[in-house]
Amino acid sequence: MRGGERGLAVSVEAAVVLPALVLFIGLLLTLARVALADQHVGAAAAAGARAASLERSAAVAQSSAESAVGSALEQRNVACRTTAVVADAAGVARELGTHAEVSVAVTCAVELADVSLPFVPGTISVTAERTSPVDPLRGK
Repeated sequence: MRGGERGLAVSVEAAVVLPALVLFIGLLLTLARVALADQHVGAAAAAGARAASLERSAAVAQSSAESAVGSALEQRNVACRTTAVVADAAGVARELGTHAEVSVAVTCAVELADVSLPFVPGTISVTAERTSPVDPLRGK
């Protein structure tokens, strides 16, 4: 084999391997972003459930959960295209001395457009639901 032919073989190998390597790295970045968003949305849902469980009425608990979720997502720099917060805060209206829970579900549409892989959608929806107990002796 002559020297010129060896150089051609290396460039053909690079032309085949390099795009596969770039796609693999892009896939890793996409999966990492989704995994981190899942963790952050779960933490935000937990913060929202805790904030809602400290309130005394269901309406105030819903707004407190929304505020806590928004604050938690902002602190963690999660860029959501849309965010939905649903709080089941009926437990805060129960009588003192009874055990109850508040649950908060958060859905975040995570932006993936900057990864720009051909087979990756522009956004992926990440959902998390967390519960928090209501203090049975609150207000005493």
